[in-house]
Amino acid sequence: MKTFMSRAALAGLLMGVSVLASAATPAPKGAEVFIVSPEDGATVPENFTVKFGVKDVSLAPAGDVTKNTGHHHLLIDVDKMPAAGAPIPNDANHMHFGKAQTQAEVKLAPGKHTLQLELGDSGHMPFDPPIVSKKITVYVK
Repeated sequence: MKTFMSRAALAGLLMGVSVLASAATPAPKGAEVFIVSPEDGATVPENFTVKFGVKDVSLAPAGDVTKNTGHHHLLIDVDKMPAAGAPIPNDANHMHFGKAQTQAEVKLAPGKHTLQLELGDSGHMPFDPPIVSKKITVYVK
């Protein structure tokens, strides 16, 4: 009986930790992210700078758990937003800026591309609700 109680207590503890680990960080009220430049519809060279903006939220490096802070993720040619409750992917289409950067040098192949920002919390998780910019289109020459 004692073993059963110990296992039940452990299972309950693990379930509680699991729920806490997957809880999304609440988005700061009025928080916004936006792309300062380039403008929507701009023609850009293969190498260009993307400047990021924020409103009613502060930037902090990944791992910093200060309330009402996050860091940028640049989504390139992404049609489907990252799944709720899962970290924002780290791949060629999801660039992480975990040092609280406010701009990035981007290199894209010639053609039409979309850019969008998503703010992630200290652990690269989307906020609840997600803090995302308007998606813009650029044409790389």
